[in-house]
Amino acid sequence: MATSLGANTYNRQNWEDADFPILCQTCLGENPYIRMTKEKYGKECKICARPFTVFRWCPGVRMRFKKTEVCQTCSKMKNVCQTCLLDLEYGLPIQVRDTGMAIKDDMPKSDVNKEYYTQNMEREIQNSDGTRPVGLLGKAPSSSDMLLKLARTTPYYKRNRPHICSFWVKGECKRGEECPYRHEKPTDPDDPLADQNIKDRYYGINDPVADKLLKRASTMPRLDPPDDKSITTLYVGGLGDNITETDLRNHFYQFGEIRTTTIVQRQQCAFIQFATRQAAELAAEKSFNKLIINGRRLTVKWGRSQAARGKEKDKDGVGEMGMKLEPVPGLPGALPPPPSSEEEAPANYFNLGPSTSPAVMNISLPPPPGITNPPPPGFGPPMFHSMGSMGPPPPPPMSMRAPGHIHYPSQDPQRMGAHASRHGGS
Repeated sequence: MATSLGANTYNRQNWEDADFPILCQTCLGENPYIRMTKEKYGKECKICARPFTVFRWCPGVRMRFKKTEVCQTCSKMKNVCQTCLLDLEYGLPIQVRDTGMAIKDDMPKSDVNKEYYTQNMEREIQNSDGTRPVGLLGKAPSSSDMLLKLARTTPYYKRNRPHICSFWVKGECKRGEECPYRHEKPTDPDDPLADQNIKDRYYGINDPVADKLLKRASTMPRLDPPDDKSITTLYVGGLGDNITETDLRNHFYQFGEIRTTTIVQRQQCAFIQFATRQAAELAAEKSFNKLIINGRRLTVKWGRSQAARGKEKDKDGVGEMGMKLEPVPGLPGALPPPPSSEEEAPANYFNLGPSTSPAVMNISLPPPPGITNPPPPGFGPPMFHSMGSMGPPPPPPMSMRAPGHIHYPSQDPQRMGAHASRHGGS
């Protein structure tokens, strides 16, 4: 510390005494009832090296204790959290935010210039209303498309986990489940994310996390309009239970006239149909990957035409509401398509093989006892007994008879009355 605590100098008048820290939701934790320890002038700021009030707290169960790292003056100059040094509005590193807003804030790094710059910024902060940042950040445009795409909308409490136990990595930890540190394998030491510096994070230079996010922004997908010019509908997904039709209309009406708004609660999605294609394209361009309503990030895509939607449903077995329909067990399968008019299918009613010809199909049975020479097929006695007075069975159809010989019923020796007429003639 540059100046002793008991020294009564001008520098001590600039020491910071605060009642509550400036924190992001992630560092504060999810517990609304939290206890903090407050230590006046406990440490010096890691940026300006002036003593400030240090707060220490535990953000949740099985989380590590956290404390403020920079003073509130340095936090207000960059609009960042006092602990993680991420932007309070977007949750992004300073380097990513300044790149998205086209800001180049060259803060002095030498001790004398830094002290003079800090005093001027404190004077500007006192004269402001406290609702907007000061310096170049306060004069920058309000939003950026890239920042809206990369912004984190929900707290990331995983960042508050304890550090990895070094004794467990060496195989020497004997505390077991009582160990307050994590028993996990450490990351690759050559990973650039393993080497982070708080001053590089604050000044926005050589920040590995920022480099990773900027590379992700350069490779993010785009939403190209469909070729079908008749499509003027946008699909909005991930609504949840708190977003209503009024919320959607309040956002999309600025792009053009809205014809219909349909919300499907079961699928938590909505369809916004515009009156013109130009309004739909403008809404898709301004809302893709950056639409946030009631703190919830929504998915925006182009709708599909009725013909394309019907073909996909028929192909995938999707119902009217977009649900996948499972086949019902026990029901017969789908019928085969009818044959084309050019190729008439053979009338194979008995499911016979392709090598069997119905015209020559004969059922051969052993002859009854006492008959040495059985009659040829088609001329023998009937295979089935007659049923009472119903008379003899009819002769086999023409397609079931043996080829090459014409059968006349009057010449059948087995017909009724054939023996009597023969004896009468003799």
